[in-house]
Amino acid sequence: MTIKDDFLATARIALELMRHQQVGENWDKPSALPEFGVSGLVGHIGYQALPLPSMISSPVGDEPVVSLMEHYARANWTELEVDSEFHTRIRAGGEKIAAEGRDALCDRFEQTLGELAKTLPGQDNRPVRMPHWGPWAVPLDDYLVSRLMEFVVHSDDLAVSVGLDTPEFPRHVNEIVIDLLTRMSLNRHRAVDLVRAFSRKERAPQDITAF
Repeated sequence: MTIKDDFLATARIALELMRHQQVGENWDKPSALPEFGVSGLVGHIGYQALPLPSMISSPVGDEPVVSLMEHYARANWTELEVDSEFHTRIRAGGEKIAAEGRDALCDRFEQTLGELAKTLPGQDNRPVRMPHWGPWAVPLDDYLVSRLMEFVVHSDDLAVSVGLDTPEFPRHVNEIVIDLLTRMSLNRHRAVDLVRAFSRKERAPQDITAF
């Protein structure tokens, strides 16, 4: 399995959750995330795949290429409050994508995955960037790792929001996501706090969250 295979498999699991009847029944209700509606959260999950076809078909830019961890350090969104301009824009973007309705969004998402199933496996590890990033890019494989994290974390958010069990993702995908979250957590907490959280419940800190 490659990271591209992992991305497609994880996105399909997320899509199955997005199509669940209880998501539709709770479409206009608040989600488990502050200030985020269920519809906007589903739109945000959809956005993890929807821009990718144009990203990999666009010419490679002349922006500097940085590692995924350097990208997170530059973006600094993990330290921003929920009412910050960045997070407000993220929520608004999710709601905009969701405005077409749950079924239409899911159909569009599924069509995108069908396109990516044909085009993504043959892609080399070229630089890609999101339109709202700063003036830098990351290697495609690193970008896909970040999308796995988004799918896994937000699928849990969505399941909790509508009263469903969180989907089971492949162990290999969970290992990738937990590795990334652990490295992100090390940017915010002392290494010994993570060691204790994983090994010594009597000395474990209350918080080792990555963001």
